[in-house]
Amino acid sequence: MSAAPSAAGQGPWWQAGRLAFLALYAITLLTALAWGLGNIRQVGPESRAVVIRMGALERVQGAGLLLAWPEPFEQVVLLPSPDRVIDQRVQTLLRDNPASKTDMNTLLSNDAVAGAGYLLTGDSGVVQLDVRVFYKVTDPYAYVLQQANLAAALDRLVARSAVAVCASRDLDTILVARPELIGSDSQAAERRERLRGDLVQGINHSLAALQTSGSGLGIHIERVDLQSSLPEGAVNAFNAVLTASQRAEQNIASARNDAARVSQAATQDADRTLQVAHAQASERLAKANSDTATISSLAATERDRSDPGLLQRLYRERVPSILSKAGSVTTVDPRDDSRLILQGSPP
Repeated sequence: MSAAPSAAGQGPWWQAGRLAFLALYAITLLTALAWGLGNIRQVGPESRAVVIRMGALERVQGAGLLLAWPEPFEQVVLLPSPDRVIDQRVQTLLRDNPASKTDMNTLLSNDAVAGAGYLLTGDSGVVQLDVRVFYKVTDPYAYVLQQANLAAALDRLVARSAVAVCASRDLDTILVARPELIGSDSQAAERRERLRGDLVQGINHSLAALQTSGSGLGIHIERVDLQSSLPEGAVNAFNAVLTASQRAEQNIASARNDAARVSQAATQDADRTLQVAHAQASERLAKANSDTATISSLAATERDRSDPGLLQRLYRERVPSILSKAGSVTTVDPRDDSRLILQGSPP
């Protein structure tokens, strides 16, 4: 009679409640076990773990088995290994979609997208840079603290350094925009290559300044990949200038050829004229020498007085031929003044 109430107390509802309690107990044990073993993990060779206990850095562990208290007592953050290089494309220097669809005239008049994606060079040129930085984590704790803001902070630092580097250079040391101006400059390629080094140095200098002020990002820039380009409007303008320069050079070369041809023809004409003048001068000199030979000989004879009667003989030889051509001849004795001849007007 006493066993009947006990059997009634262990009815279906009691058994169902007991099973539910056992299941809940098992789930609680499994959950507690999972929570207790939550921070026990294997760290791969490409990573390292930073253990933070109550917000303070506890330790940094490399590859291997990691044993840590469960959260919230200790927090485990996996970071890249010291030799792993991480890359990030700088979004600040890229033009967004609204700005990329805006022409240069609108950019100058619209403050919302003014200068978006453009950098000013030292010679008042405009250039666009696509920068990708490669860095390593040097301070794990600082990297963990700044991880949420790392991308935005690095973008601003790179943009700041890019502005300073571009402002200290002219356009042709950043990219080949005017090849006609640097054709003979052997150091132009070296200066363009130095741009990457100066950009890396500027970014690391800014990172070091942040580290000194206690706000370091915990990274170090290893290298920078840089691709420079011109705005679309500037490309068309430079192409037009280059075309005009090439045409001007062609016109100058053609003008020089024409000038050389004219100069050569003028030189030939001058040489020909000079040769003719020399020949005519020789002929005239020979004729003058021939015409004056008698007079020169007479002058020499008169000066030497080697033939006193020469003048009389010449006078007698030449006067008859001269007088034969005259219509009338009037002779006057120079010692007699009885007859005077006056030249009158012709009849």
